[in-house]
Amino acid sequence: MEDEPTVTNPPPSNSNPPVQGIPVPLSQIQDFYGQIASFQFASQWGPYNSHDPSVIKEGEWYYSFGTDVAYGQSLSRVGIQVRRSRDLVAWEFRGWAFNGRPTQAVNYIRQNGGEPFDNVWAPYIIKVGDEFRLYYSQSSQIFKLSAIGLLTSNNIDGPWEEKGLAVTSNTNIPMTNAIDPAVIIDKDGKHWMYYGSAFDGLYVMELNSETGLAKTNNDKGFRVVQRGFTGSRINGNIEAPEVIYNEATGFYYMFLSYDWLESKYNIRVGRSTSPTGPFLDFNGVDMNGEQDNVPMIVAPYKFQDHAGWQGVAHNAVFREGDQFYIAHQGRPVADRFYMIKHVRKLYWTEDGWPVASPQRFANLPTKDIQRDELVGTWEQIILGYRIVPGYAEEQFLPDLQVSADLTLNADGTIGDNEENVWTYEKPWLTLNYGNGAFVDKVYVDNEYDWEKKKETIIYTGLNNEGTAIWAKKK
Repeated sequence: MEDEPTVTNPPPSNSNPPVQGIPVPLSQIQDFYGQIASFQFASQWGPYNSHDPSVIKEGEWYYSFGTDVAYGQSLSRVGIQVRRSRDLVAWEFRGWAFNGRPTQAVNYIRQNGGEPFDNVWAPYIIKVGDEFRLYYSQSSQIFKLSAIGLLTSNNIDGPWEEKGLAVTSNTNIPMTNAIDPAVIIDKDGKHWMYYGSAFDGLYVMELNSETGLAKTNNDKGFRVVQRGFTGSRINGNIEAPEVIYNEATGFYYMFLSYDWLESKYNIRVGRSTSPTGPFLDFNGVDMNGEQDNVPMIVAPYKFQDHAGWQGVAHNAVFREGDQFYIAHQGRPVADRFYMIKHVRKLYWTEDGWPVASPQRFANLPTKDIQRDELVGTWEQIILGYRIVPGYAEEQFLPDLQVSADLTLNADGTIGDNEENVWTYEKPWLTLNYGNGAFVDKVYVDNEYDWEKKKETIIYTGLNNEGTAIWAKKK
């Protein structure tokens, strides 16, 4: 029997503090962490209490910066949480990048009659030359009274210095909420910030490349994406843009989050030949229009032997060479207030759309998968979407996408219907239903089955309507 896969420096238990470099079975990485959620165990948080990640690689380490929040705890320490990992599986909690709330954002909110929340939200990290730029979000209980500020350092471990406010919002300004920043340096060397949460969609604004702040004082940028209608009004449940450029396809891709963070939070993507849009969806529809868009590449899901995951959005997208990854929070259905870091591989369809692995990344060696290994029963999930009529329902219904069994027969047929057939040309598996009525072209890979605690084969892709298809071999 093969040895169980292992990682180094795993998320520790309450009784076993982390020992750097010692491998442990992946099966020991748990979904729940109530016993170490409090601040006295902060050194053991690893991937726990991880929310709104932004990931960068420096040297041999991936660093993840995130919202300051803790399961079941009132924050006695405020700042920006920092973690690091060598393999994107085992995370070491490094503490807080900044001690307390940055004064420049606090002062802006107070000068406009508000009191800032205790949390510092949704940071974004980028390196420009030798300078690390750490953007952060500070919000308040007053409608849209928020600010995105900038901290800088010449060391990824700090110390960090306040350098100003990049963009602000207020109730009197017709714009989105100034939180959830992301920055890209385009192929021409220009710097762009994307931001926004709820209200009036997602905005883009040009930055001064030297300062990291708005190129034009008091500029708010302009809207590039909004959501469709819920009932008779534009749906404001949209946030957290992140844009990357893939030179292999020639497109800028915007990843964004729909719906409420504790329930049916899901990730959509659009693309453009320009960093300022228009960003088009799978059907060529401008995402700044008045309808919901596809593809939806990560959504609340449930495989067998697990209660399921909800709240799987607000993502970071990053790369190592040609391999792209997506990181986001995951909230187990058994208790939606747990926040656990998920990292997944991204794959690219032949026509240039990103799709995510149905299983979290486990850093397993890649295998050459043969046709006969695909024969048998799979658990397949179709990432559909049920539009509910009002905001209240969206806050609490996870709308889990649930797996169903699918059998690939050795003779190339699917299940009991001889008209449904499959073919395999590595690494692409094509599932043809109803003589082409639905065609799923999916990428085949090996990954760790986190529900069954063993290695498995997975596939992921889109069908001809832009619906994401996930599966793992039983």
